Amino acid sequence: MPFEFRSLMFGIVILLAVFFILADISEVEEENRNHGGTRTFYLPSYLSKSNRTVVVEPDPTQRPIVGGSNPPPPSCSTEATSVEWTFNRTLSNMIRKNILKFLDAERDISILKGTLKPGDVIHYIFDRQSTTNISDNLYRLLPEVSPMKNQHHRHCAIVGNSGILLNSSCGREIDSHDFVIRCNLAPVEEFAADVGRRTSLVTMNPSVVQRAFQDLSSEVWRERFLQRLRGLNGSVLWIPAFMAKGGEERVEWAVRLILQHTINVRAAFPSLRLLHAVRGYWLTNKVLIKRPTTGLLMYTLATRFCEEIHLYGFWPFARDSLGNLVKYHYYDTLTYAYTSQASPHTMPLEFRTLRLLHSQGALRLHVGACTPRE
Repeated sequence: MPFEFRSLMFGIVILLAVFFILADISEVEEENRNHGGTRTFYLPSYLSKSNRTVVVEPDPTQRPIVGGSNPPPPSCSTEATSVEWTFNRTLSNMIRKNILKFLDAERDISILKGTLKPGDVIHYIFDRQSTTNISDNLYRLLPEVSPMKNQHHRHCAIVGNSGILLNSSCGREIDSHDFVIRCNLAPVEEFAADVGRRTSLVTMNPSVVQRAFQDLSSEVWRERFLQRLRGLNGSVLWIPAFMAKGGEERVEWAVRLILQHTINVRAAFPSLRLLHAVRGYWLTNKVLIKRPTTGLLMYTLATRFCEEIHLYGFWPFARDSLGNLVKYHYYDTLTYAYTSQASPHTMPLEFRTLRLLHSQGALRLHVGACTPRE
């Protein structure tokens, strides 16, 4: 084989390797070029300059199980000595300003009616080769202005769906916040003592229509779906309709029912750049997530309009700090492999990042029982 040919083949192999290694970095840099500004992540530097000693329990999944059942009792609380927690306003403001260099939640939380028209072709964010069209029904639900326009709240709660909430008695505490964000249309009434009732914004992935409401296949399931929506009573219903192919029919079924029954919700459909912008922010700051979970997405967005953010129901482990089994969702029996390489999410990594932010006072992460209020 001629030397020149071998050199050419070697060069092609090297170029292909570099291409795949830098694919994610290129995507992030594209976002940076689109929005300009210097990217500086404040979390690592603040962590190194902490003037408080915070003891944090290791991940339960990393502790050995004695006798094949429960792990030994932990020596400290996973909530990082919550009685000493104080809000770090300076760090919170810096994180907000840094995120604003990548995205603006007031703008990116929803596509607006003036930017699209019925029939427009949309490429799915995670499947660029596949497309969908803006239906007449979906277009009717697009907001004229951002549903979060000019909103600012002093205390916000973001409620995840982990079974860690069961028997927590956190309902009243969650409801006491000025703004309450919930995920994936999770039920609240029958779990109100632990998760509260108030909802200001709730997400609804298209897959929820199938998983929680049996694809609206009967009048019974359609009524259950409508009953859950009626309970929102004017809240923002955030529907990521253009993330991945496969949910377009479910989105259409949902928006049709909302219009037919004049359901009082403020629909929002995230901008096509939001996922990449959020992912770019965390990747650029060395948090190597695959795809942000709904919880991390909501935290990132909430920094725009929330002063102090409290997280409940975030716990990506099969056992709590005492070794007790924890359900994936507080309301069903679904299971999940948190550390599976096939999963699109890196939940334990996200949790560790949020726990570090908690230890610095940028947010408060609640993972234990709440103190009952008089």
